[in-house]
Amino acid sequence: MRRRKGEYSKGSNLTAGITDQLGRAIVAGEYRGRGFPIEAEIADQFRASRSITREAIKMLTAKGLITSRPRHGTSVAPEANWNFLDADVLRWILDSGFSLDLLAEFTAFRTAIEPQAAELAIKHADSASIARINEALLRMELAESTRGNMLQADIDFHVAILEASGNRFMIQCRDLVATALKFSIQMTNSEKGVPGADIEAHRAIANAITERDVQGATRATRAILEEAAMLIERARDAAN
Repeated sequence: MRRRKGEYSKGSNLTAGITDQLGRAIVAGEYRGRGFPIEAEIADQFRASRSITREAIKMLTAKGLITSRPRHGTSVAPEANWNFLDADVLRWILDSGFSLDLLAEFTAFRTAIEPQAAELAIKHADSASIARINEALLRMELAESTRGNMLQADIDFHVAILEASGNRFMIQCRDLVATALKFSIQMTNSEKGVPGADIEAHRAIANAITERDVQGATRATRAILEEAAMLIERARDAAN
């Protein structure tokens, strides 16, 4: 793992940069079969101070990627210990190698929370929160005709529903969902053979939330997720 020239220029966030580089290397398996570098080696590799290096190690430890034990030093933690709810960890894993299995698990996770988030949005969201859902839908519609960034608008749509739920645990999932959706949406659209999202399917969700139709909102949300799960499963079958 080599540091690219000028990657960590003066004034950049060295701690975040080192954490990113080491995190990517860990999930890619670069340290498999060999020990994780000691603090001094990391500091020398990135030309960073010991305090900055130590902070990066703390961040990786908090993400469950490495572990330290007295007289054993620092080592890469088993994958079972990794924090898959951490958006950085999930992004590094998906960047290191596209995983249909992981996307299938992520879609199952979404199915467990997003219909409930839509229902809670109906019960608790204020007009501003609902307006953000409809604004994201409008940007999806505009992107369809102008070749704009439909992917980001699609992600913003789903995140806006999580935020509108008013549930603090669901709101905390927004970065995780946004990160995984960047991969999931592109994969399912490709499998379906379409350039962008199904606007009508998303409009059905937005209209149901706006009209305070709980059954309609949960039904429309499940329909999108069931289709995504089917497309991912189809791609898995084709890959096997």
